[in-house]
Amino acid sequence: MQLDPGAYQRMLGEELRRLRERRGLTRRDLNHRLHSGLSLQTLATYELGTRQCSVVRLIELCLALEEPPDRLLARVGDRYFGGSESGGVRIDLRRVVEATHPDLAPFRRWAAGRLAEAGAPEEVRLDPPALDRLAELCGLSTEDLVTRIRSLSE
Repeated sequence: MQLDPGAYQRMLGEELRRLRERRGLTRRDLNHRLHSGLSLQTLATYELGTRQCSVVRLIELCLALEEPPDRLLARVGDRYFGGSESGGVRIDLRRVVEATHPDLAPFRRWAAGRLAEAGAPEEVRLDPPALDRLAELCGLSTEDLVTRIRSLSE
């Protein structure tokens, strides 16, 4: 198994942003809670996943957001590794085509196209970067997309 550092970093940033927004905080509010002179630009780059933060900085952010660091990292790990050792999510393309969720329309079209290809497998595994891109096309967060995908298997 290989780690895609950029994809993992983006997921960590997205989780930090969601957590901040759930707490009803602006970046400026969070900055005031940090008391460390961190710039708003640096906070933004952490949330966008374009800049790595140290473990100490991550713990500082979690404490300011009143979130145990292990809980935040567990959510990121679950998203990235999809609850399996190999990472990503296995998808039955037939179920995607049959799905009725309106926000999955781009995914349905892609799945139908894949199934129409000669010799194409009915089941595929999408890795974390592919899930991120697909979620963006569907106008969903990666976490919401994975939740919808998993509901198709039930």
